[in-house]
Amino acid sequence: MLTLVKRIDRYSLMLLATVLIATLLPCRGDVAVGFRIATSAAIALLFFLHGAKLSRAAIVAGMTNWRLHLMVFALTFLFFPGLGLGFQAVAGAIISPSLAAGLLFLTLLPSTVQSSIAFTSIARGNVPAAVCSASASNLIGILLTPLLVALLMDGGNGQVSGSEVRTIALQLLLPFVLGHLSRPLTARTVERHKSVLSLVDRGSILLVVYTAFSEAVVEGLWTTVPAWQLLAVVLLSAVMLAIVMVVARVAARRFGFSTPDEIAIVFCGSKKSLASGVPMAGVLFPAAQVGAIILPLMIFHQLQLLACAAIAQRYAGRAPDPNEAEDAVIAS
Repeated sequence: MLTLVKRIDRYSLMLLATVLIATLLPCRGDVAVGFRIATSAAIALLFFLHGAKLSRAAIVAGMTNWRLHLMVFALTFLFFPGLGLGFQAVAGAIISPSLAAGLLFLTLLPSTVQSSIAFTSIARGNVPAAVCSASASNLIGILLTPLLVALLMDGGNGQVSGSEVRTIALQLLLPFVLGHLSRPLTARTVERHKSVLSLVDRGSILLVVYTAFSEAVVEGLWTTVPAWQLLAVVLLSAVMLAIVMVVARVAARRFGFSTPDEIAIVFCGSKKSLASGVPMAGVLFPAAQVGAIILPLMIFHQLQLLACAAIAQRYAGRAPDPNEAEDAVIAS
């Protein structure tokens, strides 16, 4: 638990430092063009690694627990977007349109993989089901998130342009598929060098964040986003997270899920992926808007990690139930 919190704190500081560097030293001109090219390559590499890390065993594991996966899917891609529309309507009267759009965008993203599984494991939940749900969420999200963006953030016309489809296919889906198909050659390397791949993974996100915020700073981001609006985003994000976690827990109990299944539902259904969201924003939105769009996602990301760390510890401290292990095996 302590190691996980230390990693969260370190990465949070790195994200904040990246934003600060982009604020003080934004890239411009030809340098910015070079960074955009590097960012495109980093996004492709990021999704290639996601594909390479997703084993077929993870896809198969827990697939029979269809009720749990439907619950996570409903929370991630139905309840969350509906909540996001409501929050955008309220936030639009308080904060800038770009930040309000960012609040909606984060609700359209898939769940995280690594931290959802890690918190489920810490809380003594149904880990095989969490692996399957979180992995499926990311796989589905590559296709579903852009469609939800087009439907809910583009005047409601539900259309995605041909150029956007090609960009999504070339930068996100194709590298992901190639990464997964490469597993006979890369699986051992991926397993052997997890720490190195994690650095590449996080380094790619930091590069995307720096490039996005550089563009936004050059366009005057901090002149249009005062401190009180950032505080408003923090409060709105905290309320949104609290609502989803409470609904996930209540729904899991109302539908008769076991405690290990409830834990998997709470952690997989309430989290949103920074690793998928930042690259997708870079593909789906104009460069000058990306910084403001991903700012609520970065704030929500930190809040969900801190909240889930505390909640996982409380779940882990509950009295052992001899039936839980049996239930988890049956469910998976």
